[in-house]
Amino acid sequence: MVRAKRPTLADVARRAGTSTAVVSYVLNNGPRPVSDALRTKVVAALDELDYRPDRVAQALRRPRRWRQIGLLVPDLTMPLYGAFVGRIEIEARANDHLTMIGNTGFDPARELEFARAFTDVGIDGLIVVGTVDAPATAELCHRARVPVAWVHNSRGVTDAPVIGADHVEAGRLATRHLADVHGCRRIVFVGGHTAAEVEHGDRETVAQRFRGFSSIARETGVISTDLTASGAYAAVTEHLRSCPAPPDGIVVGTHGQAAAVVRAVTDAGLRVPGDVRITGFDAHPTADYSQITLTSVTQPIDRITRRALGLLLPGDRQDAESEPIDVVIELGETCGCAA
Repeated sequence: MVRAKRPTLADVARRAGTSTAVVSYVLNNGPRPVSDALRTKVVAALDELDYRPDRVAQALRRPRRWRQIGLLVPDLTMPLYGAFVGRIEIEARANDHLTMIGNTGFDPARELEFARAFTDVGIDGLIVVGTVDAPATAELCHRARVPVAWVHNSRGVTDAPVIGADHVEAGRLATRHLADVHGCRRIVFVGGHTAAEVEHGDRETVAQRFRGFSSIARETGVISTDLTASGAYAAVTEHLRSCPAPPDGIVVGTHGQAAAVVRAVTDAGLRVPGDVRITGFDAHPTADYSQITLTSVTQPIDRITRRALGLLLPGDRQDAESEPIDVVIELGETCGCAA
């Protein structure tokens, strides 16, 4: 299939019977005046040829204050990814960078489509949070000579390290708190971390948190889910209905499942934290006003953001650090620590 040639300024000028300078004056509303009759001819030629200005070429010809970075996230509805977007946008704007955002939906084809579109319009760098096809996206950006910062986690291997929290340690912290502080002995992990269990979700992060959980839990139990709230509610409900004795502790692999797990436990007639103590991850400050607050291991969004932008900002580019960033546990009511 042969793609039609894009009409040029010269094509429009020929159709209107005038010069390219006059066409430019009409398009830019100056700097010189154009008669109404000639303007009408130029506008008609523009419409007939379906002419569209080359915005990339225009941007290259003029000095600009604002540079642009692309930002890809897998799900803007999740508080964690929303927090990354908000912090990156603020930090980038403070350094004269505008942020173009693409919501990939954990879909590798959509991730690549956004990356190609962003590089086509001339971004100066790309941040990918939770990439689902790192090799393909890395190859595209390499060909376009666009620097990339990989954040939070990555599906697929690239030469560059991922800038993110220590999710294995996060799993240890959440589990150790239940075992050592509250004496829980029947602790289960809620979440899925294989391709068979999870099609659209952050299974890489959950797999790392599960490793940390397994290193602490004396009796390792798993309630497998697809990482959705509805999936977590159904799986926990079925587990509590069929098991001979309920767990006394639950580690919820993602924040998106936490409220559903608490609801499933209470709907089964058990008390949180009286009968079952619960810990999770990445609770957002707005969750402080929920019916019961989650004891949660959180990651330092600010530090991760600054390190990622340090790879991209001109004049301040740093080498990528491979060491994961420390996490902390924030005590809430679901484990019984906070009143």
